Amino acid sequence: MAHVSVNQTPPNPLPPLLAIVGPTAVGKTALAIALARRIGGEIVSADSRQIYRKMDIGTAKPTPEERAVVPHHLIDIRDPDEEFSLATYQELALEALAAITARGRVPLLVGGTGQYLAAVLEGWQIPRVAPQPELRATLEREAAESGVERLHARLAAVDPIAAARIPATNVRRVVRAMEVYLLTGQPISAQQRREPPPYQIRAIWLTRPRDELYVRADARVEAMIAAGLVDEVAGLLAAGYGWNLPALSSLGYIQFRPYFEGKASLAACIERLKFDTHAFIRRQAAWFRRLPNVEIWTPDHPEWRETVQTSS
Repeated sequence: MAHVSVNQTPPNPLPPLLAIVGPTAVGKTALAIALARRIGGEIVSADSRQIYRKMDIGTAKPTPEERAVVPHHLIDIRDPDEEFSLATYQELALEALAAITARGRVPLLVGGTGQYLAAVLEGWQIPRVAPQPELRATLEREAAESGVERLHARLAAVDPIAAARIPATNVRRVVRAMEVYLLTGQPISAQQRREPPPYQIRAIWLTRPRDELYVRADARVEAMIAAGLVDEVAGLLAAGYGWNLPALSSLGYIQFRPYFEGKASLAACIERLKFDTHAFIRRQAAWFRRLPNVEIWTPDHPEWRETVQTSS
């Protein structure tokens, strides 16, 4: 694949879209801000947890100082108990990308939530089926009482393609696929076509050796604890947000439930967060390698080095 400099105007009539992707703690934020400053860009977050207000430390949001340097979009746009779907994210992201382009600036899609990234960059045609709380509750109760494996088998009978893509352990996605089928009579897989957005897409996948990522992730966890993550979780609970919400059931928050319920020590929960973060890092790679026009940058990549060195 031919290398195109981030400073070079590509010979393509489509406007540019630069994606900066990578696992937790790899260094996406610093590089994205440096690149945005260099090329006149604005950042669109592709992080499924940074959308939530009041969840700052556990989501490793860009600091107010970083957000003052470069405009950021799709951060702090929902309360933790508000419904937020993949289709909603895709719609808002595409609107933000178009607005940035219309201003004559370069959009940078930055984050580590693989499903968000793929939905935008691959152009998923997501079924616009509004959630039905009663039907969803019925399906969730079925999964709880009979086992998600049984519900997954039911999905496989009507939509084997979706069942092959969705692990039985992912209750939320299994329920959603069944919900779409029962409401439309059509498999969700048949409704998930691909139509890439009208941009010249270049995706930069930042990576580091696995052991180095683990060390960086552990250091980030310790920094979060020092910054007041436990108090942040306590504040969310005090505000009435429950563990059943997608926001609080996410990485960085759910690991502290045993501590607040008196079932585990704080130290044990911190170690669990580190362990789960390592597992999450391993899973993220499967999404990144499927993205269009992706190229891999390691810390010794000349443009990574140059960008970081000249940004300070």
